[in-house]
Amino acid sequence: MSDGPEWFAPKRYGYGAGLPIAWQGWVVLLVSLVVAIFVGTFFADQPMKAVAVMIPMVAILVVISAKTTRGGWRWRWGEED
Repeated sequence: MSDGPEWFAPKRYGYGAGLPIAWQGWVVLLVSLVVAIFVGTFFADQPMKAVAVMIPMVAILVVISAKTTRGGWRWRWGEED
């Protein structure tokens, strides 16, 4: 078990996080989705600026989901945790 908060469920197969299991996880996911849509529409004619904004945002989302996934990120073969 992780010592921190558990906002995301682990994937059953593979590496990483699945869907959120707490309201905080849903907020993180929805905020990142809204930011991505805004960046895509605001910088539609400037793709390099859009990429420059999206890369840090995705990195932050990955770090947050990795630190708040129940059981942490590790390779899973489908067995129950």
